[in-house]
Amino acid sequence: MKVAAIQMVSSARVPDNLHQARALLEQAARAGAQLAALPEYWSCMGLAETDKLARCETYGDGPVQQFLAQTARELSLWIVGGTLPLASAEPARVCNSSLVYSPRGECVARYDKIHLFRFDNGREAFDEARTIAPGSQPVCLALDAGEAGSWQVGLSVCYDLRFAELYRAHARAGAQLLLVPSAFTHTTGQAHWEVLLRARAVENLAYVLAPAQGGRHENGRRTWGHSMAVDPWGEVMALQAEGPGVVLAQLDAERLREVRAQLPALAHRVL
Repeated sequence: MKVAAIQMVSSARVPDNLHQARALLEQAARAGAQLAALPEYWSCMGLAETDKLARCETYGDGPVQQFLAQTARELSLWIVGGTLPLASAEPARVCNSSLVYSPRGECVARYDKIHLFRFDNGREAFDEARTIAPGSQPVCLALDAGEAGSWQVGLSVCYDLRFAELYRAHARAGAQLLLVPSAFTHTTGQAHWEVLLRARAVENLAYVLAPAQGGRHENGRRTWGHSMAVDPWGEVMALQAEGPGVVLAQLDAERLREVRAQLPALAHRVL
């Protein structure tokens, strides 16, 4: 199965971001991708943390969800919509949700980010819990890639990457591909992004696809980028450091079976 990680430098203007995303998704489709994943906050990187409250949509309706459904259908592409803010039961907080659309334009899975980022080094500070309500359930889905077969795909978002137990739950569910749409800060990304992605691939003997925000945003935030695809042996297959672009990789089910047969670590789990 050919997959694409879409890297963006999203602005505070939703229409501009939709336009950029459409162009990059079209590029991925022309290159033969069957699955394309957008980064976290792809439809809007607000000027303030509270901007997402005004831009949230009700699950199942809204211009961003309509865009994802229409684009998936028109491009005959599986699309993972990075994340977008969806209404929660709490009026002052939203869910940071990753939606998966089939080539028929149907939303077939929803994952609400479980782990909420908090960081303060005295120069930059973030606390997602102020505006985001956490999810509670891992989500793994079966994705039909036609001649490339069926793939079990585990969903996650950004800060989730630091919590190995989530990915182990995906492994127990049979995940072969782990998705990590992200907006890592430049500070934390430079230190930890690649090593964490490669670790999640190695310990779960799975492919990892990580689309990211990558550049300087209008709100002053600088994201790390380095969108990449990693194979089950922990090798980086493809990468883009900064700026908008498409990272392409060919996933090989036989290679996955081979690695898991040579090193059956998943069968050796005790805890």
